Order: sequence, then structure tokens, then C-alpha cells
Amino acid sequence: MLRQYLVGAAASVCNIAIHALVMTAVIKVTRIADELATSRQTLRLIAVMIAAVTVLMFAHLAEVLVWSLIYAITNTAPADTDLIYFAFVNYTTLGYGDVTPVVRWHLLGPMTAMNGVLLFGWSTAVIFEVLRMTLTAGGNEGGKLQKRWWSE
Repeated sequence: MLRQYLVGAAASVCNIAIHALVMTAVIKVTRIADELATSRQTLRLIAVMIAAVTVLMFAHLAEVLVWSLIYAITNTAPADTDLIYFAFVNYTTLGYGDVTPVVRWHLLGPMTAMNGVLLFGWSTAVIFEVLRMTLTAGGNEGGKLQKRWWSE
């Protein structure tokens, strides 16, 4: 059982590192976009939010791929299982139940789910921070956008 915890913890730490790097990049790009503010604040907001969410989705995809690699290395799933699908089902806590881990690695599924829930929560926080930064960029102009945006 200790081996399962160690392997799951290693995958989780790897995914946390991926997420930290992506989060840092998203925040830096948002700051740069805020400095390049134009008179088209609403378009800038839309563009920044689309970019941020898209990048975060690719981060989650990379994290699912980390889990599928772990599953391949440890033979966690039965033979002929689509490991990316299995990792997605666990990571998103979808839990179809059509594929279950082999008994000797049965804790990796819940550890994948725990990692996914934490990283989805972190992504949500990043999305709201990007939204806040974008709405308040440019001093008074950002304030005007914020007022206009919520009153539309």
C-alpha cells in the first residue's frame, strides 16, 4: 500500500509543478495584456479569458497524460484498456465504473480523482484572478469596464 501512496504522491507533485508553471505563465501574460490595454476593453476581456481558460485546459490535459503514463508504467488497468480514457474518468471524478484498477493498484484511481479535484479548484481560482485583474486594469478605465460589464 505504501508503494501506491508514493507513486500517487509522485504523480500529484508532478502535476502540481505543471499547474504552478502554467498558472504563473497565465498570470504574467494577463499582466502584459493589461499593460497593453486598448480602448476596446470588452474585447480585451474576452480575449484574455479565452486565452487563460484554453491554456488551463491544456494544462489539465497534460496532467491527465501524466496519470495515464503512471498507469502504463504500473499496469494499473486491465490489459487493452485505453489509459488516457481511464485517466480522464478518474481525474474528472466522472467514475463511469466501466474500467476499474487492478487490485494491487486500486488506490491510484482515488488519488487521481483527489489530484484532479484540487487542480480544478486551483484553475477556478486562477480564472477568477485573471477576471479580476482584467476588469480592474487601467485604473478608471477598468472601473468603467467593470461597471459596464455587469450592467449589460
